[in-house]
Amino acid sequence: MSKWMVAAKKADFNKIAEKYGITPVLARIIRNRDITGDDEIRKYLEGNLSDLYDPFLLKDMERAAGLLLSKIEAGLPMRVIGDYDVDGICSTYILVSGLRFLGAEADRVIPHRIRDGYGLNDTLIEEAGADGIDTIITCDNGIAASPQIALGKEMGMTIIVTDHHEVPFEGEGKEKRYLLPPADAVIDPKQPGCGYPFKQICGAVVAYKLIGAMLERAGKGFQERRKLLEELLPFAALATVCDVMELRDENRILVKYGLRAMKETGNVGLRALLQVNGIEEKEITPYHAGFILGPCLNATGRLDTALRALSLFEEKEWRNALITATDLKNLNDSRKKMTEEGVEEAIRQVEESDLRNDRVLVIYLPSCHESLAGIIAGRVRENFGKPAFVLTKGEEGIKGSGRSIESYSMYEEMTRCKDLFTRYGGHKMAAGLSLAGQEQVEELRRRLNEYCTLTDEDFEEVVHIDVPMPLSYADKEFIRQLSLLEPFGVGNPKPLFARKDVILIKGRILGKNRNVGKYRIGDELGNTYDMIYFGDLKKLDAFLEKKFGARVKDDLYGKGLYEKEAVISMAYYPDLNYYAGKESVQIVMQHYL
Repeated sequence: MSKWMVAAKKADFNKIAEKYGITPVLARIIRNRDITGDDEIRKYLEGNLSDLYDPFLLKDMERAAGLLLSKIEAGLPMRVIGDYDVDGICSTYILVSGLRFLGAEADRVIPHRIRDGYGLNDTLIEEAGADGIDTIITCDNGIAASPQIALGKEMGMTIIVTDHHEVPFEGEGKEKRYLLPPADAVIDPKQPGCGYPFKQICGAVVAYKLIGAMLERAGKGFQERRKLLEELLPFAALATVCDVMELRDENRILVKYGLRAMKETGNVGLRALLQVNGIEEKEITPYHAGFILGPCLNATGRLDTALRALSLFEEKEWRNALITATDLKNLNDSRKKMTEEGVEEAIRQVEESDLRNDRVLVIYLPSCHESLAGIIAGRVRENFGKPAFVLTKGEEGIKGSGRSIESYSMYEEMTRCKDLFTRYGGHKMAAGLSLAGQEQVEELRRRLNEYCTLTDEDFEEVVHIDVPMPLSYADKEFIRQLSLLEPFGVGNPKPLFARKDVILIKGRILGKNRNVGKYRIGDELGNTYDMIYFGDLKKLDAFLEKKFGARVKDDLYGKGLYEKEAVISMAYYPDLNYYAGKESVQIVMQHYL
């Protein structure tokens, strides 16, 4: 079951609409996104790159930029140490490109997911020392690496941390003490005392800000600075989407202009990746970034080494770039196949055992690649609507990942079982863990369910409706105006409208996998519309059969239905469909009752 809730935030929608030349419906949607005040509304509708915040508002930025420029002038060797996900790859590329542009002798290292684990470790510090590195710059990591940074300082290295993760702390409330690493400079918007106005930027944007600050302090001309920053912008945008940052404030501007610039990119590797995925001619959206490009890069960090993705962006020869991009796509296709097999096995385990009665799912897939556990856990959560942990047999003990629902704080609940873990971490919605051996798996399952206080109501999906709106309002002009609200993503979702008394007339199943439903629908005024549904067609058919009977469901896909034989309520989003040179309105159904 799902619970539909209509947003009821107040404002003078007509006044906002008149001032900004938009419809009152759009004004209401903007208010639902908590965009208030003239400056916020202007930036939301019209913001551009000049609205990005000054990088020197980040604490320690002045110090870091000055230190690095003095090291470059002295010709001292530097090493950038990143991470193996998209944010880590992009931030490493941004930093190395910018540093080399400024004349630095800079190389880069990305830890191996399984061999090294996340972030800095002693081996990486010791290798840097053995290689004669003077300065280490971390990106997308380092804020929680105090022991490793202390080791590097003991060895005489300069260390600059650029990160965006939460600062570790001890104690609670007024007794809380933050544990900043002993680096020469720490740039992280979430650290105490940092006055940066928007804290939710990713690691690649922090790196982008550092390069921007260094270009300014180095006295590079405006045109020269702008050219390099325009070249690096698509990578900051890609990382923002793939690291699931909220598309609010300056993130929205970075992504809007970064994805536009991606289509015109001069980066050979990025162009090749667009081509092999067949999207080089399309308007690049957060969907393309997050669900097509990002997974190709993440697959290398999961199944191979993320250095292959980084080397793609550094490639200068088109033929080589095309080969590498094709390899990355093939690797991701392999990852998708392995993921599907893991999801099928996980669902089978739940449905065919007493796991199905658990409120918190703990599933052991010993042969699953440990890097896929989180993706599979997310899919299991979507399928059953419950918090899910997927555990695999790692090189040392049991490793796993969890994905949660809104009403279950995963990290807090795991803390109640912390004696079982050799390592664990995460936040409300996602977590990672390690167990010493298989014997702890069943105990973890037992205790998580024993401690669980979730009620039936907590498992209800909440559907947030922006505006109850007649289908007739969704004309071509209204749909074009909706594009002013793009890019859509986390923190700025596609608007969702709702309508009762939608009449189903006729339907058919499309797609090579027969997984898309296309329908003709009608409203109370006698107007008819095309509607499409990309969700679970088996569940939809079961709903229709239960509500209206098997005959009505069968006739819908056969000869069609008589007036008002099947009337539903629908949450929807209107879109424009282009086919055979013609443009038409298409209603995209998201939910139904």
